[in-house]
Amino acid sequence: MQRFLFATGIEGSYPVIAGRDGADQRIDEMEKTGHYLRWKDDLCLVRALGIDALRCGPPYYKVHLGPGRYDWEFPDAFFAEVQRLRIKPIVDLCHFGLPDWLGNFQNPEFAHFFAEYAGAFAQRFPWVELYTPINEIYVTAKFSAHEGLWNERLRSDRAFVTAIKHLAKANILATEAILKVQPTARFIQSESSEYFHPCGPDAVNVARHMNDMRFLALDLTYGHDVYARMYEFLLDNGMTRDEYHFFLDRSVKPVCIMGNDYYATNEHIVYPDGSTFVCEMFGYYVITQQYYDRYRIPVMHTETNNRDAGNGEKDARSWLEKQWSNLLRLKSDGVPILGFTWYSLVDQVDWDSSLAVDAGNVNRYGLCDLERRVRPVGEAYRDLIHTWKHRISNDFICLR
Repeated sequence: MQRFLFATGIEGSYPVIAGRDGADQRIDEMEKTGHYLRWKDDLCLVRALGIDALRCGPPYYKVHLGPGRYDWEFPDAFFAEVQRLRIKPIVDLCHFGLPDWLGNFQNPEFAHFFAEYAGAFAQRFPWVELYTPINEIYVTAKFSAHEGLWNERLRSDRAFVTAIKHLAKANILATEAILKVQPTARFIQSESSEYFHPCGPDAVNVARHMNDMRFLALDLTYGHDVYARMYEFLLDNGMTRDEYHFFLDRSVKPVCIMGNDYYATNEHIVYPDGSTFVCEMFGYYVITQQYYDRYRIPVMHTETNNRDAGNGEKDARSWLEKQWSNLLRLKSDGVPILGFTWYSLVDQVDWDSSLAVDAGNVNRYGLCDLERRVRPVGEAYRDLIHTWKHRISNDFICLR
């Protein structure tokens, strides 16, 4: 049995972007936010705020040095302290980037080597039970291969399909590798919860395609048969029948919890030419209900934060209250929802450009600032946890 988890996260992105001189540049959020130097302080903050669980993970590009070669120095120290403090980790093994030797997500060998890494991690830390093998597969593929922002920096449907099939396959193989070591492991597949609203009749077909695309990462991971239009799209852009049937036949859905990430930027007005405009309309309740109706597995709210850094703390606290109210309504309406997450623990850097520009802009989205001082939203989250923890934690849901 798993009690309800109140969580936060260490923002652990590390994609490769085009630097100012045109050369590849690694953007490591754990370095930018001072986590490598202050990780003990960060873990103490998790405890001080009364938070149960921490979405976190070692920097994949630093740990996996080559086939069968690893540097465990930082993960050993970090996870020993996590275990000592009795924080429940939700281990994120790949967060938007790859080691240099693996190149990018167009590499068909990525899945094999990532599964090797996942199995090695599970053997090293056999007490860990909750994993996100690959964070936000849809966003990773979209920003790397369709929007041209990260990693391979490509802009085509074929590159997108190639990336997403490699990511989803790697996710499944990693899940299987971990289960061989830790049969009681469960997998919280954190995924961006999107919706595309047509601006008018001329945009309906474009919005329909985008709404089919938003499900694709989870469809492949969970072995959910896609609609005929999406199947044609996959075949037209390089996926083979055998590759598609791999996903139908290797579903890991029975050991998964669906992680839904929701921000105000997750909803979009769509125009006939495919351009979009961010506009929050439905909210977390409606979007998550759509995802739950599609997959019918337990859910965890895995990311949100203040939608407007410009107006600061008042907006952050209001947003926290709004997301929590949406979650309570979902739970009371019968959705088996297992946890809530404010992401992240400390402020982030350069997410205003989706990490595509190394400007050093501090984004005030954390429960704490970069000096590790608790923000008003951190105090509000601590109070929310204190108020609700015992009541909501008595509502047990079986995961096994």
